[in-house]
Amino acid sequence: MAMSERPFDPLDRSWQDYANCLGVDPDLFFPERGASTREAKEVCRGCVVRDECLEFALANGEKFGIWGGMSERERRRIRRQRAVQRRSRTA
Repeated sequence: MAMSERPFDPLDRSWQDYANCLGVDPDLFFPERGASTREAKEVCRGCVVRDECLEFALANGEKFGIWGGMSERERRRIRRQRAVQRRSRTA
């Protein structure tokens, strides 16, 4: 079963062993406010665990940095969309 086909477990970090960013300077993924995120997102682009990384950030409330190829703003948008979907399902 491929990594992205398994149910997501927010406590399981084994996906990190397969990440493109393994060994890359972490500062690249936490740029100063207003700085470019292009290089970090480029590292994420072809990563086989990009979805797991993004889900980890969303599940753990990561507010800073590039996770799963997405910025803080992009992840906030996903969280808002998911909250709206959850509310519409329960309404």
